[in-house]
Amino acid sequence: MILSIIRIVEIHDTYTKGHSEHVASISLDLAKEMGLSAEVCRQVYWSGLVHDIGKILVSQSVLNKPDRLSDSEFEMIKNHPVWGYEVLTHSKELREIAIFVRHHHERYDGNGYPDRLAGEGIPMISRILTVADSWDAMIRDRAYRKGLSREVAIDEIKRNVGLQFDPNVAKAFMRLCAKGAL
Repeated sequence: MILSIIRIVEIHDTYTKGHSEHVASISLDLAKEMGLSAEVCRQVYWSGLVHDIGKILVSQSVLNKPDRLSDSEFEMIKNHPVWGYEVLTHSKELREIAIFVRHHHERYDGNGYPDRLAGEGIPMISRILTVADSWDAMIRDRAYRKGLSREVAIDEIKRNVGLQFDPNVAKAFMRLCAKGAL
């Protein structure tokens, strides 16, 4: 059932094709690298798979727009974590991970969305998703730009440690990069 829902999101948002699986896989690698429990790793993986489910409620013209988004279009995009949370809270099987989806665009410095949480106030799984989601978004082509090189994307992660990214998650990410796992 979950994979069917992911496919619907991928059809709706062509950029998302493969993205959810990549985010789930990278997030799982990060959780394992951080030594998190098998149960947390399971939650991390499933959260990664469904983190963008709220995009199903965003217009395709906005999702696939080749130009810069207007302020109102960006506000619509910023609603997708809340919409995903609302969808998942109604699923008996996925209710437990809904909060992680809601907060996957929070920033460590408190300047993210939707709730402007900061630091340890952001659930750990959401902090992991933030790094994995950002990495995959940076290295993939988008409607409005080419993907960044691996080196430039790594530098971007480093530059945003403590701002966008949890320092501990970023350290685990850098260890995976050094091992050639990413």
